Amino acid sequence: MTTFVDRVVLHLQAGDGGHGCVSIHREKFKPFGGPDGGNGGHGGGVSLVVDPQVHTLLDFHFRPHVKAPSGKGGAGSNRDGANGTDLVLTVPDGTVVSTLDGEVLADLVGAGTTFEAARGGRGGRGNAALANAKRKAPGFAELGEPGDRLDVVLELKSVADVGLVGFPSAGKSSLISVLSAAKPKIADYPFTTLVPNLGVVRVDDHTFTIADVPGLIPGAATGKGLGLEFLRHIERCSVLVHVVDTATLEPGRDPLADIDAIEAELNAYGGLADRPRLVVLNKVDVPDGRDLAEIVRPDLAARGYPVFEVSAATREGLRELTYAMAELVEQARAAAPAPEPTRIVIRPMAVDDAGFTVEPIGDGYLVRGVRPERWVRQTNFDNEEAVGYLADRLARLGVEEALAKAGAEPGDLVRIGEREFDWRPTVLEEFVPTVRGIDERLADKSTRANAAERLAARKARRRRPEDEAGGAGTEPTASADADADADADADADATEGADPVG
Repeated sequence: MTTFVDRVVLHLQAGDGGHGCVSIHREKFKPFGGPDGGNGGHGGGVSLVVDPQVHTLLDFHFRPHVKAPSGKGGAGSNRDGANGTDLVLTVPDGTVVSTLDGEVLADLVGAGTTFEAARGGRGGRGNAALANAKRKAPGFAELGEPGDRLDVVLELKSVADVGLVGFPSAGKSSLISVLSAAKPKIADYPFTTLVPNLGVVRVDDHTFTIADVPGLIPGAATGKGLGLEFLRHIERCSVLVHVVDTATLEPGRDPLADIDAIEAELNAYGGLADRPRLVVLNKVDVPDGRDLAEIVRPDLAARGYPVFEVSAATREGLRELTYAMAELVEQARAAAPAPEPTRIVIRPMAVDDAGFTVEPIGDGYLVRGVRPERWVRQTNFDNEEAVGYLADRLARLGVEEALAKAGAEPGDLVRIGEREFDWRPTVLEEFVPTVRGIDERLADKSTRANAAERLAARKARRRRPEDEAGGAGTEPTASADADADADADADADATEGADPVG
């Protein structure tokens, strides 16, 4: 079974915001007590936080789909919906978060470092929060905003001070097992190490970490062997140590050729040319290995490499090697810039920034902006009053004026977010609705009959043929009086209008 995973693709989905509520308070002797619809709760977000106790991305390998709970909808009596719970995912130190296209979003280094990968949607406001002096009882509420949905790639780059590199079976695992308390798998066949191993080394008052990277072969930087998958683990190392097998029986192998091959792969991978190097001639406990180490040592020293002859089996030369690595690590730490505390960056909006842009597209105009797009997402387009409220907000923001300056004509297509509209410019004015859920400005006046027309049609349906043929001197009957009373009631209904808004 897989025990180490250093690259996964996460499918994140933040929680949606809850919808606002449309409600009117009613009680005995008080049938219209005003709006009391509550707001919807905010959706839960998804955050990544570094935990020193986590060393692999294995959990995400089996559960790549992460969904945060959504916010609850508002209710009557001014009851707001509950917020969705934020999800916190623990990741190892050194995790890099990027998009599928390779754009780096965050580099998580240091215990407690947090990154909000997916933000939950805002909850919609209820009609109680939307009421004002002109619109006393809104017949609509805002919809909850959907949460972020995205796919991210998590890559683990081990945070170690010293990286051991070399050919397979060079003795890297044996070396780290005697230098630290790490217990890697050790065997006499190539590619024994399939995952990086980390160990902690203590020398007097100095402590540093050492990483055993799986064996590299020529072509590792292009995908051969296991090198391409694990070269990333030495990117953060301050010191690189070449571990060379001086007792190998493979034909055509010698320490100088091995070092040249590994250096070629490191140069092909890139970004490691400035790291100090050490050369460890391992397995000098074998007579042939010691003889070869004495032969190649002058050539390596001529190249400027510090050379150490060691044996992981007898622990010969390990003390000098450990002190040399600790010294280079301390020099690298001293040369590194001091860590700066996290700064809060405030980016105020520019004076001439309207918060949106208008761009001509092939079949119309495209409006981009955080607020217009959010307003469109929170609008219930099945409610005329909500659509009219959206039009008023866009007009106050200056969208209509910007469209006119861009050359838009009435009837042109306007796209905001995922919605498309036929632009009908209106004069911004204080609109007072008379019927909840209806905006008279959006009604088609050419086909909709007014109150007087509906009253005339009702009278025509009630008129009898014998009444039309009767003379002027005919005495009115009781039925005629009843019809007159009904017509008077209908006239009164027409003058009173629709259901008043309190």
